[in-house]
Amino acid sequence: MATRKYDQAQLHELLYQALETEIGGAQVYENALECAVNEDLHKEWTEYLEQTRTHRRVLLNVFNELGLDPDARTPGREVVAHIGQSLVKAMQMARKAGDPVAAELVAGECVVLAETKDHLNWELIGHMAEKATGKEGKVLKQAYEAVEQEEDHHLFHTTGWTRELWLDSLGLPAVLPPPEEVRNVETRIGASRAEQSRDQMLKGH
Repeated sequence: MATRKYDQAQLHELLYQALETEIGGAQVYENALECAVNEDLHKEWTEYLEQTRTHRRVLLNVFNELGLDPDARTPGREVVAHIGQSLVKAMQMARKAGDPVAAELVAGECVVLAETKDHLNWELIGHMAEKATGKEGKVLKQAYEAVEQEEDHHLFHTTGWTRELWLDSLGLPAVLPPPEEVRNVETRIGASRAEQSRDQMLKGH
């Protein structure tokens, strides 16, 4: 089977979307922090906000190394920006409604939605780092290795927080901080195992 050459223009599109995701992600976290009631969650998101700002700088370095214009706009990048702005507006709506618990849940869901796209971006960048050659491959690999573990952490841990806060709001037993946090989950398999350990952890409370 012939080896298919990757589409460099589409790689650049991925990078534009990834940069916009990090820019919007910082705004999502800034607004999520305004909604966070749980002190441990507030601390967690404060850390994620700083890491997201760092990830933006990592991508700006990629753009610089590859000679790409970080201010260039593409239709896909505009869509990513629109989604990010919509998530911010959703949290602002929830806060205005005046129910702090409900607003915190909305914030958790918005962070999970933002981080799902962010996690996918970096997963794809990781795939491209293996396929790209020369300087491009090296630059992508360095960026991926600098960011990937933190991206896993953001998605899996916030998913756990949001699940447990929802359960708590429903009047059901919740594990807070969530199992993902307690077990310091860094992988999809780890997240699955952490969720499966909920019953045991509840018995230990």
